[in-house]
Amino acid sequence: MAHINRRFIDKHWLVFIIRGGFAAIFGALALFGMMDVSQVIVLVSVFLLFMGIVDSVSALYASTKKHGWFNSVVDAVIDIAAAVALLLWGKDDLTFCTVTLAVYTVASGLIDIFHGFLSTVDPTDRFIRILVGAIGCVLGVVILNAGGFEISTFIRFFGAYLLVVGVTSLIYGVHNRAQNIEDKVARKEVRKTTKKVAKKK
Repeated sequence: MAHINRRFIDKHWLVFIIRGGFAAIFGALALFGMMDVSQVIVLVSVFLLFMGIVDSVSALYASTKKHGWFNSVVDAVIDIAAAVALLLWGKDDLTFCTVTLAVYTVASGLIDIFHGFLSTVDPTDRFIRILVGAIGCVLGVVILNAGGFEISTFIRFFGAYLLVVGVTSLIYGVHNRAQNIEDKVARKEVRKTTKKVAKKK
């Protein structure tokens, strides 16, 4: 098994499962749902607010372990700030909504790339985080610069991003869960071996 940096056993696999499930659901609704723009903006705002709450709880839990809390705090601040901005001003100012979604997507992408390089050397984990981060950066720039599109098209771009985040987060969470189980089994075997050696002495 590839070495895992224990400071980041990545906000715990269950957080990624929860985030992934909700991101996939909200992304599909934003991408394929038959709703008007104001409804979709509220939907996205609620999703981001929920993600902020999940990350806040993760940060509180991580703080008891003395590691990994700062990453969750950064994620929570970005999620909640974007959610509040969209709820307060997004419905009345579609340009503001577009810019907010673009900035959020790029920021999230950069954070994923950062985590991809620093959180683990496991090739699967690293590939997933960097891939999602790159997709977020590209889609964020597209949203910000494609001025000829209608706001509904921007929302669908963002929905596509959430769908990608959802699916990859689920994969990431399941993979980290498997790593966690493998790691526990390996540690158990080491303890058994150590005890046997100690008894022989």
